[in-house]
Amino acid sequence: MTTIEIMALIVASLVGIKLLVILINPKSWMVVIRTVYAKPILTILIALALGAVSLNYLLKEITIVQIFGATLFLMFLMVIGFAVYSKETVTWAERFLEDKSVVKKAWLAIVIWVALVIWVFYALLTKNL
Repeated sequence: MTTIEIMALIVASLVGIKLLVILINPKSWMVVIRTVYAKPILTILIALALGAVSLNYLLKEITIVQIFGATLFLMFLMVIGFAVYSKETVTWAERFLEDKSVVKKAWLAIVIWVALVIWVFYALLTKNL
C-alpha cells in the first residue's frame, strides 16, 4: 500500500466511523468534539504537524495545484453539509464575523492559506510561461 492509499484508508475509516456513530446515536459524537476541542492550542499544534506531514507525503506524488483541485471537490461536499443548516450557518457566520479579533484569533490559518494560495498561483504562472 502506498502512503497516499494509507492516508485515504485513514480518511475513509474515520468518515465511516463518524457516520455510523451519528446514525446510531448522534449525541454521542459530542464526546469526540469535546475531546478534540477541549485544548485548542494542543489541537492546533497536532493538526499543524499532521497537516505538514500529510502535505509532504502528498507532494511526493502530486502537485500543489492537484491538491487544490481536490480541495475544490471537498469544498463542495462541505457546502452540501452546511446548506441543510443554512439558517444556523448564517447566524454563526454573522456572530463570527462581528468579532473584532477574528483576524487576530485566526492569524495562523490565514498565514497558511495565503502562503498556499501564493504557491498555487506561482505554480500555475510558471507552468504557463
